[in-house]
Order: sequence, then structure tokens, then C-alpha cells
Amino acid sequence: MCGIIGFTGKKEAQDILLDGLASLEYRGYDSAGISYFKDTGKISIRKTVGKVKDLRAICDDENNSTCGIGHTRWATHGGVTNSNAHPHKVGKVSLIHNGIIENYHELAEEYDLSSSLISETDTEVAAALFNKLYDGSPVDAIRKAARLFHGSFAFCIMFKDHPGTIYAIRNVSPMVASYCEDGSFIASDLTAFINYSRRYFIVPEYHILTMKEDGITLEDLEGNQIQPEYLEVDWDVAAAQKDGYPHFMLKEIHEQPDAFTRTITPRIVNQLPDFTEDGLPDELFADCTDITVVACGTAMHAGMVGKTLMQGMLKIPVTVSVASEFRYEQPVISRTSLVIVVSQSGETIDTLEALRLAKKYTTKTLSIVNVKGSSIARESNYVLYTHAGPEIAVASTKAYTVQMASFYLLCCKLGLSLNKITEHEAKTFIKNLQNVPNTISQVLTQESEMQRLTNRMINAQNTFFIGRSLDYTLSMEGALKLKEISYIHAEAYAAGELKHGTIALISDGVPVIALATQKHVYSKVISNIREVKARGAYVILLSKDENITDKSVCDVHIRLPESPDAFSVFNSVVILQLIAYYTAVGKGFNPDQPRNLAKSVTVE
Repeated sequence: MCGIIGFTGKKEAQDILLDGLASLEYRGYDSAGISYFKDTGKISIRKTVGKVKDLRAICDDENNSTCGIGHTRWATHGGVTNSNAHPHKVGKVSLIHNGIIENYHELAEEYDLSSSLISETDTEVAAALFNKLYDGSPVDAIRKAARLFHGSFAFCIMFKDHPGTIYAIRNVSPMVASYCEDGSFIASDLTAFINYSRRYFIVPEYHILTMKEDGITLEDLEGNQIQPEYLEVDWDVAAAQKDGYPHFMLKEIHEQPDAFTRTITPRIVNQLPDFTEDGLPDELFADCTDITVVACGTAMHAGMVGKTLMQGMLKIPVTVSVASEFRYEQPVISRTSLVIVVSQSGETIDTLEALRLAKKYTTKTLSIVNVKGSSIARESNYVLYTHAGPEIAVASTKAYTVQMASFYLLCCKLGLSLNKITEHEAKTFIKNLQNVPNTISQVLTQESEMQRLTNRMINAQNTFFIGRSLDYTLSMEGALKLKEISYIHAEAYAAGELKHGTIALISDGVPVIALATQKHVYSKVISNIREVKARGAYVILLSKDENITDKSVCDVHIRLPESPDAFSVFNSVVILQLIAYYTAVGKGFNPDQPRNLAKSVTVE
């Protein structure tokens, strides 16, 4: 959630830190700061509530320091104030932190740290503890302190009497690092230093990094030297830039046809699903008796689409669990259960902890993630990487679409393995899947119409989404998109449930976005739409019908391209994304950085 960057090398650090923090703004934050070696034996700090531009305004016009750390904070412990902003400095120690130290209060009491604290944060307690344990050896102090912390953490630390050096250690909270000719970099996300290096390594948990101008050393808590395993960025640097679009979200909506093609093409051989290159063995699918999907937010909604599709085709139980609740339930999982965990970042803390629990019951854990080498990818028995490229906007669009695409591929493979579909049926299914980028491109030609349509949405206080079957699962994602970036209260309801209470919420003029793309329930949905229309709702209907002019059905009809019912969700979701985007923009909000939200949720 918080953004971290550190640099020590041959270049002046201040602009590298500020530019790196600007590239991490998408993660969500409420304050920002940097800490750097001003002169030999002196650490200076600049920090403020607000945006990186506000931090830049209070930084020195000239700053020749070549070593420093920077941070964007998403408040957890303590309010949004300058004193609570990072970096913190206690004694000889200055540090930044992503995560939550659960036992910070106990540590403050046990080590008598309260007198040195000026903020309300758990992070300052950590700085005070490092300072208390410091006897001249940074590595020794870090080794001692790391064993005392309960919770998650990613620390970058500078010690006053070790100028030019940055130390780092993490548990759960993500960090990546790199060394190149310009120097040593560390960050919570490689987008912070991608302009300098395409090579990076994932910082292993409970390993101490020592970063200097001429290299990085890595050791475990016992002092054993470890060689980092470098990875290579497989997407172009321009993918993390707006490329002429006003916002990342709109750019990423338009990138969906290409992201979809990149994700499915390597997994199709002779018109059949093939996961050989992913290392997924046939036995993973052959004896599968049930499936549990675990995810959060948008990824969970992708899982809901997957459930509806899989349960209908495979005729086996499929359960979708909210990751934050999964560990506190009593999951019904056996050795023949397939557990699919879904996370764009691969670092979502609730999903990671759910995965660790699932592995106690079954060896058939499969992760669908977008980031290579991420924690969830490393800890799963098997991994299926999506190829969305970097997704910068907080509100997920293309990552959701490729997650759904992954479920469709898996469903087809399972159908063949469990003898639920024939090879001919599988090839027809794959052919329809391969056509999805074409129909998405057709939908994107309606963008200007969606922009005009949202003029009616801007002043809405409430909006409701209704549908049945796959359309209902998609409605949940549509409602989430609208509420998270436009701040309009939005809810999704199964259309058949309206008469069981929720129709009481319908009032004159309230927008209702209705999805009706599934033939087997089409007439039922139209009847439900008439019910809300009769009570004054302003109905926007998405369907594949050529022309609907009956005003007792809808006020606005958005026609979707013709496609088999199971594949209409990919077209519908693009419309819902555009409605959310243009509603937010019309209200004057930045859809890339919605208030109070972070891109990657790495704390519980």
C-alpha cells in the first residue's frame, strides 16, 4: 500500500526519489517524504501531508546528496499529519516502512521507547527500537529487531554514521531491488526505478540487504551470504506511462484486447487449451472433485464469473471465498480439491495468508497473478501468469479481464480432463474465446456514446445494477467500479431478488443499469426491468438485441456485439468500465487515484 524507494549511487538522489514516488502514486497515499545524507554524519528529512508535488515544493532547489530513501504513506496507525508522515528519525536512525507492527505498543513499553516518540505511528516505534539496539553495527541491530517484530514490514533504514549506505529487510510486505551502473535501487514496485534498470530481484523475507554505490549484498539472519535471483522485465517501459491518454485507467481499458490476446495465445495449441509451458500437469485437473476460489475485490468478482461458468460446465461444486474471511471459516478442502487464488499484484496479504492455509489441506493450489516472482506466485504449488502488463490505475480493468480469460481457459481444460465436454466442443469454445479481442474492440468504438450517457449519472446519489446468471456476477464488478472512483453509492442485485426487499430502494429517476445477455433467463430479466421502470427508475439496458424502442423497458439501450452468451461478459464489462470512468471524470475526480484506496493491499 505505502510506496517505498531507496537509492544510493553516482547520481543525485533527490530527483530520483521524487520521480520514483510520483510513479508510485497509483498505490494510494496521503502524505510523502524523503530522507537523505545531507553532509557527512547528517541525515535531513523533508515530509508533508499531501501529494508528491507538495513534497517537491518543499525540497531543496539544489541537493547533491547521492543517497536517500522516499515514502508515500497510506495511514494506518495515526492520522494524516506531518508528524505521522514517513520518514521517521530517532537518534542515529532514519527509516521508512510499509506494513503493520502489531506489537508496537508492547515493544514501546518493554524497551522504554515512549520518551523518544513524537508521532502516533507503529513505524516510529520501530525506528526507536533499531536505535535502542544499535551499537555501531547496523546489521546486528536489524538482526535483533527483526526477531522482535510481530506483523508485516518492509523497512529501508539509514544509520547516521554509515553515510552512503541503505539497509533493508522485509516480512510479507513486498520489496524489489536492483543494481546497475547508476547505483543501487530498492522499491515497493519496480515501476519506481524502471527508467534505470529492467533487471530486478524480489527481496527474500527475513534477509538483510546492504546497499552501497558499488553493489548490493544479501544475507540471511544467520549471516550467510545469499546470491539474489535476478528477473527481467518483460514489458516495455512505455507500458507504465500514459502514452497520450488523460488517465491510466482509460489507457488500460483500451489495452484490454492486446492484454487478452497475450494471455490466451501461449496457452492454446491446436485449438485446445495447453498449459505445458506453465508447468501445469494433467493430473492437476484429472482427479479434481471440487474447486475453491479465494480472492479479494475485483479479483473475487472474476472468480464469481469463473464459478458460474465452471459449475455449469463441469457439474462439480465451486465455491468463491472472500480471502479476508477464508481463514476464519472452516474451509471444506481435501487433497482432491483445486484451490485457485487470484491477485493482480501477487502480494495481497489476505489472499497470501489464505493460500498458506489452503496448502495445509491440499497440494493442488494454483495462483492467477500478474506479477512474476510475487509472493503468492512463489508460494503456490502452481502459477498461471496473466500478461496484462503493468496496471497503474487503482481501479482494475485489464487485470480483471485477463483473470476472467484465465478462468475460461482453465474451465475448458477441466472440461476435457473430466470428460464433461468433447474435443469438438472444446475447440468451438476456444474459437469463441479467441474472438473476444475483436468484439471488445467493437465495444470500444462506443466510447463517445458512454461519455454522453454519463451526463445523466453525474448527479445520481444511488445506482443499482441488475442481472441474472453471468450478468449478475458481472453486475457486482460494475457496481464496484462505479462506487470506487465516482463515490456514488452503487449496489448489484440478482434481478430475481428485487421483489424480496430491494425494490423498495427504487425511486423516481434513480439509475438502474440492467444486463440482459443470457438467453435462458432473458425474458425473466426483461420482466424484472419492467418492474423497476414502472416505479420510476431510469433504466440503461445492455443487451445484444438489434433494437429496443419500448420505453416501458428502458430509457437507453446499449447494443452489444453478437457473441455466444458465455462470452458476452467480456463485452459488457468494457461498457461498465467506461460508464464508471466517464462518471468519475464528469464529477471532477481523478479515476487513477480514488480517495482512501490503494492499489495493492498489503496490510490486514
